Amino acid sequence: MLLRFSFLLSLTIIMSSCSVSNDEGQRDTSEQGYFERKNVAPNPADNSQSPRKPEHAYARIALDCVNKQYPNKISHVMSSASDVQEPVRLTPVFYGCFDWHSAVHGHWLLTRLWGNGSVPEMDDEIAAALSSNFTAEKIAGEVAYFNSGGRASFERPYGLAWFLQLTAELTEIASRDDTKAEQAQIWLDRLKPLESVIKDRIITWVPKLAYPIRLGTHNQSAFAFGLFLDWAWITGDDQMAKLIADKSQAFHSGDRNCPIAYEPSGEDFLSPCLMEADLMRRILTATEFAEWLTAFLPDIPTDGSADWLAVGIVNDPTDGKLVHLDGVNLSRAWALEGIATALPDGDARKASLLASAKLHGDAGEESVRTPHYAGSHWLASFATYWRTERGLNREPAASNQQEEVPPSASEVGAE
Repeated sequence: MLLRFSFLLSLTIIMSSCSVSNDEGQRDTSEQGYFERKNVAPNPADNSQSPRKPEHAYARIALDCVNKQYPNKISHVMSSASDVQEPVRLTPVFYGCFDWHSAVHGHWLLTRLWGNGSVPEMDDEIAAALSSNFTAEKIAGEVAYFNSGGRASFERPYGLAWFLQLTAELTEIASRDDTKAEQAQIWLDRLKPLESVIKDRIITWVPKLAYPIRLGTHNQSAFAFGLFLDWAWITGDDQMAKLIADKSQAFHSGDRNCPIAYEPSGEDFLSPCLMEADLMRRILTATEFAEWLTAFLPDIPTDGSADWLAVGIVNDPTDGKLVHLDGVNLSRAWALEGIATALPDGDARKASLLASAKLHGDAGEESVRTPHYAGSHWLASFATYWRTERGLNREPAASNQQEEVPPSASEVGAE
């Protein structure tokens, strides 16, 4: 209990530190000020008992999770008795964190924080964990699993999107001129056979998709398309980029009046409206996007208010479905940021978009503290995606370079 209180106090300090004023004592409402506030990490001197920042805890949760085999949810077609095996024998790399896709983005979380230097004190431990799992033999087992009968739609599109996010991350690290580039390239080369299988699955599926999938859960097409595009641009895959951009335009260019007042539904972790807008800002110019957004979400305020979009409520964090609403707060936060940063300078909607993003992001990060595995096994990845501004395709803010003391496994209390 004392350790959980320490973690709670640490994040409370972080949230309070984000309310920064300028020299006149007025709140900085600029776009630059917003991102500076969001990424302020606590100074170790502020509280000797809580010197770490959220990234340390998120890395610990993932490290404790990626090789945690049980509890586990396997969702696949069984063609024979050989399909009834331990998760680690079925998918030798991505078997932890309760399910395949959560294991994938748990590995992405570790790669992201290792690659950008967010938790230098944990770099060796993270690299050892990734090296242990990213072996040629284990990845060959993943490829064999994908190529078995009845699995053409396995983890499509959500898990496939997160896998490409993982290899996109490694591609960026490998392209740099630093000490981590060589190691990232080794891991990337080992993952390439599975990446090739997953790319083929996507380019076979997308042309057949007659309609967008407008759900708030795993099958949603807009979220996955956004990650597909990011991978294509980072890796230079023009075929994938054109396929997804063209299909996105065909699906969404004429969309109007998205019913955001109906969101969220009771088990959402992705906003259908905001994720679509976050997708379209990737493929439209700033002027085109501003015009499209006016028709798509006409009621975004221009007064800088934050409460125009209510934060999702979770009444039982032990329920694996209801806890999805903690995730919707985090994914809304990064989508709102993406929308705001894609608008032209001076657009009056930016302040309200960023104010709501901060409201949702803070609420979502608070939920990551839950000791309940139903949420903790995946929410840290969502918090990391938001906090490190991954969807904005830029380096995290400089606050991540502060040196602070990482927590031990027992301190976080991750299951």
